[in-house]
Amino acid sequence: MLLTLVKGHVVSTAKVGSLSGKKLLLVEIVVAGLDGLKSTGRNMVCIDAVGAGEGELVLTVMGSSARLTPGMGDVPADAVIVGIVDTLQFSGHILPLKEQTV
Repeated sequence: MLLTLVKGHVVSTAKVGSLSGKKLLLVEIVVAGLDGLKSTGRNMVCIDAVGAGEGELVLTVMGSSARLTPGMGDVPADAVIVGIVDTLQFSGHILPLKEQTV
């Protein structure tokens, strides 16, 4: 699983039928450290399976794990958002969920 931060929405009117009705979100992979979350500059498009919104920290799975997500068996997806993070603890410290860049 990856920790990712939802950056925005992706709209695609021309797509394969199995993607119809699926919400696409642009996310950035983030890393956790003692001083909070850090940006990596690595973005990707994910299918949202949990109703996430912009600015939320989410759990993203890729590859075969994405296809095992309920309702995604016939969807050509390599990345799916499977959870919204409520709290994050790192080395005994509760981290703020907003991205902090140095």
